[in-house]
Amino acid sequence: MHLLIPAAGVGRRMGSDRNKLLLSLRGQPILAWTLQAATASQSIDWIGLICQAVDQPALLAILDTLKLPKTIVLIPGGSTRQESVYNGLQALPSTADQVLIHDGARCLATPELFDRCAATLQTCPGLIAAIPVKDTIKVVNDDGIIEATPDRSRLWAAQTPQGFHVGPLKAAHDQGKANHWSVTDDAALFEKVGLPVKIVPGEETNLKVTTPEDLKIADGIVSDREAIAQP
Repeated sequence: MHLLIPAAGVGRRMGSDRNKLLLSLRGQPILAWTLQAATASQSIDWIGLICQAVDQPALLAILDTLKLPKTIVLIPGGSTRQESVYNGLQALPSTADQVLIHDGARCLATPELFDRCAATLQTCPGLIAAIPVKDTIKVVNDDGIIEATPDRSRLWAAQTPQGFHVGPLKAAHDQGKANHWSVTDDAALFEKVGLPVKIVPGEETNLKVTTPEDLKIADGIVSDREAIAQP
């Protein structure tokens, strides 16, 4: 299985002047946690790390320190996540039929989640990891007035990995580029061109580290995991 990790962003919401994935989580860069989980997956044997040129020296230093056992290729990022994934798709080996895409900031995904998504991708053209929404969601207009309350039982919070057959995903990205569609994830492109996307149960701890508060929560999750792992 091939995996693309978009890691070309910056840390504006984190209040950082550099890529947030280079910030430390319990003594390791955030990205190191993501890479170690991905390489521990039994399904993944090739990883494309999509990044900005300015971050490449730091990323190469992380890779040198981790000495991971699987192939990792650095791929130039774009100005948006959508552009970065497009670049990543063009850099896939010609033999790649299926691909998982996982945000570098979701550093606490487990190897088992990657494997579960890879297995499910054998039976469908597209999928996303997701968890049921617990809170009641309100649709609000520009004046701050509630317009609707969707049925919570039908709402899921999208996560990554997301997985797709490479040919249809490339075609969806080409169509999105031609029509100037702007989307926040690849599943939205699949939806726009009428292709089905299946839900794979995600993980409550698979949060996206975006703010300083998220980093504190991630620290607590890692601490709990370490405590459980103690003999």
